[in-house]
Amino acid sequence: MKRIILCLGILACSISVVNARDIGQWGAVDPEIREWYQALMQPDVPNASCCGEADAYWADEIHVKDGKTYATITDDRPDEPRGRPHVALGTEIEIPNNKLKWDRSNPTGHGIVFLSRGGYVFCYVQPGGV
Repeated sequence: MKRIILCLGILACSISVVNARDIGQWGAVDPEIREWYQALMQPDVPNASCCGEADAYWADEIHVKDGKTYATITDDRPDEPRGRPHVALGTEIEIPNNKLKWDRSNPTGHGIVFLSRGGYVFCYVQPGGV
């Protein structure tokens, strides 16, 4: 069952990446940032992408509650140019421990959570570490 869910998650991510490239939001992004997004891999599935900007939400507030990690959505950028569904400011997202990504610097200056359209967490990248 886990393998099926993982495959579906990878498939959804692949589809999202294609959509992200097709709608043109990469044109206005610094090439260094674009390359960073495209090179991110899931910490628990190192050959699977964290996805792209169409799946990325700023989540600068992170905290631990009852032994679980949560990131709070702080992204007030418009969703339409990014081709992503809306997630309201202040929404708390539980980040599974195996999705915490600590092995890459982050040139965006923001914590970023990568979500599928169904709310599955692909990755969480800590803020800072430029």
